[in-house]
Amino acid sequence: MNTSTVMPSSGLNHIKTKLAVMNFLEFAVWGSYLVCLGNYLVSAGLGNDIALFYAVQGIVSIFMPAVMGVIADKWVQPQKLLGYCHLLAGVFMAGAWYYGLTHTEPDFWTLFSLYTLSVAFFMPTIALANTVAFSLLKRKGLDTVKDFPPIRVLGTVGFIAAMWFVNCFYVADGSVGFSLVNPLGDTMPDPRFSNTVNQLLVSGILSIILFVYCMALPACPIAAKGQSVKGIASVLGLDAFKLFRQRKMALFFIFSMLLGVSLQITNGFATPFITSFKAIPEYMDSFGANNATLLTSLSQISEALCILLIPFFLKRYGIKTVMMIAMGAWVLRFGFFGLGNPGSGVWLFILSMIVYGVAFDFFNVSGALFVEQETHPSIKASAQGMFMLMTNGIGATFGTLAAGMVVNRFTIADGAYKISAPGTWGWSGAWMVFAAYALVVLVAFGLLFKYKHQPERLTRQQAEDITGGDPEGMAEV
Repeated sequence: MNTSTVMPSSGLNHIKTKLAVMNFLEFAVWGSYLVCLGNYLVSAGLGNDIALFYAVQGIVSIFMPAVMGVIADKWVQPQKLLGYCHLLAGVFMAGAWYYGLTHTEPDFWTLFSLYTLSVAFFMPTIALANTVAFSLLKRKGLDTVKDFPPIRVLGTVGFIAAMWFVNCFYVADGSVGFSLVNPLGDTMPDPRFSNTVNQLLVSGILSIILFVYCMALPACPIAAKGQSVKGIASVLGLDAFKLFRQRKMALFFIFSMLLGVSLQITNGFATPFITSFKAIPEYMDSFGANNATLLTSLSQISEALCILLIPFFLKRYGIKTVMMIAMGAWVLRFGFFGLGNPGSGVWLFILSMIVYGVAFDFFNVSGALFVEQETHPSIKASAQGMFMLMTNGIGATFGTLAAGMVVNRFTIADGAYKISAPGTWGWSGAWMVFAAYALVVLVAFGLLFKYKHQPERLTRQQAEDITGGDPEGMAEV
């Protein structure tokens, strides 16, 4: 008998609270540096290498989430593995901080190596956190489509809180405080954490705190425990590749990769783009140009709100429509950036931040839920790793490197980012190139991805997942 279905509501709320805190810390670790790392790299003389620092997140995502997914499926409880990954990620990020702190002109390879080791262990934690949440929710008899998005919202809140902290907090000349402007004046380097290496210290500390927290989470079962490992493919977690035999899943993963190209573009270049307006007297004192990280956090606020829309849209319209909405939102995201400025055109920046919630959530969160519903329990963690591989791995890697070449071509002049490099459209041209790409992916997906939405099947699959039903949910609709 499944006693989890009669658990008191207080017990259910308790597990939701634990998972919400886990998500808060998970994304606070990332939010501490993800959107403002470019500002520090520019100040450290590594502005031309921004694309490489963001691309490496994709490179490690090509194999690390899949490897950790296999370990979680077969050998180590997911919540424990989540903690161990955060411990290593935190230690290496703290090392990167210390090196940057003690070297005003850091060597690229030393800083890059420490940073790479940190993100190599962090990137698998996104999929592992999803696996832990789905596993514990199902053990309590809860509906993942309905109950996971409100929990995931706390992850976005954590991301926002970290962004606001590093945007405003500073330590300078023996003083500590919060400020919306450079506390040392326009003639001095801005000491706020979003512009310095201290953002990496915040991330490292939060990651180690999450390691301790994960050790206290309820145990998650190892899906394949007790099963014999058959062949090298099973050992390496390549069982998840069998999903490509289904046309529906193959196309879903391929387009996830193509859309994943867009994921890191604004993370890597939005704040350097907005901050670069400070070089123009008209915008020098504008709020946006001086608080690019804080302005960009509107994207995460939108994300937090849009997550709550996912259960309705996914159940009513299905994954194809939801993904197409996300792709359309990416077109608008880039287009509004290309047309706006932090002065009279700041409203276009704000619109870009608003549509980001739809662009990110309707793709990432809905995609994770879709993979959860379409895969057999024995490879769920591996399948989530596969989703990460295609999006934050292959897609984001090629997307970030290509975006770096586009941005450098349109905006670099005299060794620095300019609003308009000689003979080009400047930043506006770069953003329009990205918008055109997203539009092409949207049209191709609409034409090629065939999926008949059946709400009643979705409900039945959820019931089978909770009760341990047969694996036929993997069959193509």
